[in-house]
Amino acid sequence: MHGMPEGGVGQTAAAAMRPLLALESLGKRFGNLQALKDVALEFRAGEVHCLLGENGAGKSTLCNLIFGVYRPDEGVMRFAGKEWAPSGPAEALDSGIAMVHQHFSLVPRMTVVENLMLGQSRGILKRRQFAAMIRATAERFGFTLDPEAVVGELSVGERQRTEIVKCLMREPRLLVLDEPTAVLPPGEIGALLDICRRVADSGRAVILVTHKLAEIAKVADRVSVLRGGQVVAKAEMASADMGALVRAMVGREVKSLDVALAEAAGRTETRAGGDEKAPHALVCDGLGVRDRHGATRLDNFTLEIRAGEIVGLAGVEGNGQSELGMVLAGLLRPSAGRFFIGDTDLTAAGAAAVTAAGGGIVPEDRHAVACVTGMSVAENMYLNKLGQFTRFGLLRRKALNEAARGLMRNFDVRAAGPEAAFSGLSGGNQQKAVLARELTLSPLKALVAAQPTRGLDINAVEAVYRQIRAAANRGAGVLLISSELDELIAVADRIVVLYRGRLVGERPARASERGAIGALMSGQAA
Repeated sequence: MHGMPEGGVGQTAAAAMRPLLALESLGKRFGNLQALKDVALEFRAGEVHCLLGENGAGKSTLCNLIFGVYRPDEGVMRFAGKEWAPSGPAEALDSGIAMVHQHFSLVPRMTVVENLMLGQSRGILKRRQFAAMIRATAERFGFTLDPEAVVGELSVGERQRTEIVKCLMREPRLLVLDEPTAVLPPGEIGALLDICRRVADSGRAVILVTHKLAEIAKVADRVSVLRGGQVVAKAEMASADMGALVRAMVGREVKSLDVALAEAAGRTETRAGGDEKAPHALVCDGLGVRDRHGATRLDNFTLEIRAGEIVGLAGVEGNGQSELGMVLAGLLRPSAGRFFIGDTDLTAAGAAAVTAAGGGIVPEDRHAVACVTGMSVAENMYLNKLGQFTRFGLLRRKALNEAARGLMRNFDVRAAGPEAAFSGLSGGNQQKAVLARELTLSPLKALVAAQPTRGLDINAVEAVYRQIRAAANRGAGVLLISSELDELIAVADRIVVLYRGRLVGERPARASERGAIGALMSGQAA
């Protein structure tokens, strides 16, 4: 271990002011895509330096250059005063740079301690002693982690903390976190930001990649803005103009979130919702789900959504939303009840039948169940329609790629091209690609969108809801599952609330109903 002293004790004042990592004229290209151009930045020990930017601005590419996943095409990096050109992540780890990626690299069936022991090569490892080290590392930075917990049974936040402990046990001098809050529910974001602050206060440098201004305001010492692969703004957080940072990020004036979303969704306070005479698009009749331990996760869930209507499903995460989404996607068999798309009973039919019946599904965990990361962007965008591009059993790639280019333009999916590996896209661009595939299903009778804007910047959020409203206007019924109450109020026609697996109430989607909806979400009568 590097054994860096707590708080950076022993550093001279001059050494403390020198950047731990300096980037000079850095550039990176992928085919025709200029991902980064002439990037010059400095990162200092003891600071949280936030990288702000839209999806596809080059933030993840920059992190991967620092961590040795990619090598720059131009420019120089200097780490601890010496030229830095890592041959790969292993050299970066050995040199004191650790990175927490957007997508976790844990084995779900193994325990925390078993996961963290993988790849360790420091002599004979004793499980009990290693578990004690895990607990001690977590406690040192102000949180708890059970080494014997099975990773697959942990919350997203707990898995995130496991990844962070895996990095911190190496005593890194620089910790890079690439969009760490994109996968977290709102209640766990504050805890993650607290960890970032504690890590920086211990004398380490922290690079936090995000596009959320609220997070920057809470934790950043300095912020740099990337747009189109270039640094377009830098600021000390103590004197930063948040409006100027937003303009630098998106290249235009941005309205308040509620106004922007309402305009994007094409709704007003006077909108009445779906036509009561319209046919049913999605019907859930007494759906129930029990987990493998026999506990009830979804209890007699009954809901009717008509064509052209957007119904928001609100609730604190962990109250049955995930199970409902899996049932409606055809990926989980309910223990009770039925569900229909149009007049078709799909309760036991499976995912392919849901798609064939006109059901578009945007799942909560896009990375695990919505895509095949080893395939190309084009193949993923037409995953449910590849038969349209086959002749005599062979895939007509030219036609597929040309069709995908059109979808990429319409949904602003940024990649080197349709043939690029899906795994190489940023999380936000992966999400937009999944949305493009599901929203262009023909005919689209019902859309179930679970956390569709998680990990997206404000421009992309507006675009997503504009597309969802357009789908509703074409006659699709929409079930919008989100933990973002502001978004539901701005976009939905009505809101139903899920609490401990049961529907406990329904309210109009109006700002004046926020208190009543919040009361229902906490289990209180409105």
